[in-house]
Amino acid sequence: MGMALYSLLLVVGLAVCSPWWLARMVRYRDGMGQRLGRVRAELRAAVAGRQVVWVHAVSVGEVLAATRLVRELEEKLGDGWVVVVSTTTATGQALAKERFGAERVFYYPLDFAWAVRATLRALQPKLLVLMESELWPRMLVECGRAGVPVAVVNARVSDRSYALGLRARAVWGRVLRRVDLFLAQSEEDARRLVAMGARVEAVRAIGNLKYDVRAAKASRVAELIREAAAGRPIVVAGSTVSSKPMDDEGSQDEENFLIQAWEQSPRQNLEALLVLAPRHPERFGLVEAVVLEFCYLRASDWSHAFADAASKAVIAYGYKAPNFLPGKEGRLDVILLNTIGDLAAVYGVADVAFVGGSLVRRGGHNPLEPAQFGVPVVMGASFENFRDVVGKMIAEDGIRIVQDKDELETALVELLTDGEKARAMGERGRRVFEEQQGATGRAVAALVGMVRP
Repeated sequence: MGMALYSLLLVVGLAVCSPWWLARMVRYRDGMGQRLGRVRAELRAAVAGRQVVWVHAVSVGEVLAATRLVRELEEKLGDGWVVVVSTTTATGQALAKERFGAERVFYYPLDFAWAVRATLRALQPKLLVLMESELWPRMLVECGRAGVPVAVVNARVSDRSYALGLRARAVWGRVLRRVDLFLAQSEEDARRLVAMGARVEAVRAIGNLKYDVRAAKASRVAELIREAAAGRPIVVAGSTVSSKPMDDEGSQDEENFLIQAWEQSPRQNLEALLVLAPRHPERFGLVEAVVLEFCYLRASDWSHAFADAASKAVIAYGYKAPNFLPGKEGRLDVILLNTIGDLAAVYGVADVAFVGGSLVRRGGHNPLEPAQFGVPVVMGASFENFRDVVGKMIAEDGIRIVQDKDELETALVELLTDGEKARAMGERGRRVFEEQQGATGRAVAALVGMVRP
C-alpha cells in the first residue's frame, strides 16, 4: 500500500509538472526514453556476457567524485566485470561519457516500477552504487526483490535533510533500512544516518572521496587563461550560483556580489583578471549579460579553429559583443568559463580562488579542488554541504570565510597584495587535502567485498 500511494503521488507530481516535462522531452528525447526504461542497444552490448556493477552519479560533482572509484573498482574486479554509470542531469551525462565512454553511460530511470524493472532486467547488476544521497524508494524496493544489494558511497546528510529526516523518521527510516551499506563522509554523517533510521551495522565512516579527486595540473583553457593574464593576478570564482531558481524575481546572483567586490581595488589598483565559472550551464547567458560592461571573453571562443592572429587579438582586447573589438581600457577584464570540465584545472592558475554557492544560502561547493594546488581559498558563510571539509581547513587556517561582498573585497586585496600570506594559507589548505587521502581505496575494498564475500 505504501508503494502504491508513493507511485500515485509521483504520477500526480509529474502531471502537475507536465509542461516542464514535455519541454524536456522535446529537448532531450533520447534521455527521456532512457528515463522511461528504454535501454540502448550499445549499453546492452557493453554488458552482454559480463557481470555488472551499476554506479549512479547525479550530476557533474558526483561524476568527478566517482571517476577514480570506477577506475579502481574495475581494476580490482578484473576481467569479466564492467562498471556502468548513470546520471540524472545532461551536464553530468556529458562529463560521464567523456570520462567513461558513451557506450556504458545512460540516464537513471524515473522511479516507476516499469521503468526501474526494465533497466534492472537489461543490466542484471550484481551491485547498485549510489553516490552521496540519491535514494529513490521504488528503486530500493525493486533491487530488494531482484536480490541486488545497494550501497551508498560518499554518503552525507545536510542540515535540511537531517531535520526533515527526523520529522519523517517513521517513513524515511523504512527507506534507509533497505540500503545494505552506507559509506559516510564523516562520523557526523554516520551518526545522522543512524538517527534517521539506518541500521547501525550498515553504516561506516570512511572519509570523503572528494579528498582523492586530483585534477589534471594543466589544460589548454588553463594555459590560455594564464597567457591572457600576462603576469596580472588571476581571481577564479568557481561554481557560482543564484540564490533561487532562475525564474524567481527575488533571486540574488552570486556573480553580482563577486563583480562588486572585484571591480574596485582588485581590478582598478591591482589589475586582477576575473574568471567567472557558473555552476549551471543554463546560466551562462545570464552571467554574460552581467559582464557586458567589461572587456570580456567566453572561454568557449578559444577553440582549435582560432588562427594565431585572432587568438592574440582576443587575449589583448577581449570583446563587448560577439565580435573581437577593443575594450574601453585595452585589456581583458573578465573571462566567462562557459565550458564543462575545465574548472578544476583552471583553479591551478589562480592566485586566489573563490568557491561559490556560499555567498548565497546554497550550502557551498568543494573547496578541495583549488586547495590541492596550494591556491588560497575564500568562501562565504554557507558551506553546510562541505561542513567537515571546511571545518578541517578552518582549523588549520587554510581557508578564509567571508560574510558579505565587503569582506570578500578585503580578503581579495589582502591575498593579492601579501604574497607570503597567500602562499602560506594555500600550503596549509594543500596539507589538509593531502592528509585526508584514502577514502576511495576504503570504498573500493568495501564494494568488492559485497560482490566477492
